[in-house]
Amino acid sequence: MRGCWCNIIAVNEAAPNEEKSDNSNDSFYEELEQISIIFNMKILLGDFNAKMGRENILKLTIGNESLHQDSNDDGVRIVTFATSKNVVVKSTIFLHLDIHKYA
Repeated sequence: MRGCWCNIIAVNEAAPNEEKSDNSNDSFYEELEQISIIFNMKILLGDFNAKMGRENILKLTIGNESLHQDSNDDGVRIVTFATSKNVVVKSTIFLHLDIHKYA
């Protein structure tokens, strides 16, 4: 029987929200980038304070099932990060009732 290990990284600290300075957001995503390189991350779990919209350009990474129409800055950051790692945001790909999309 063959198996494949994948690295699951759980971010135990919520990402800075939009009211925080750009420096704190930048440092959070720089640290996340370093961690992803060190651990060869395949799955990332965490609270990113992101609103990912339904923009056509984002559909390959986030799908069609986002709660929000437009992305906020944190949403763009997490989509950019996911795209650079060739991963997708699964929580917005599958159909859910809107009431279950709220965190």
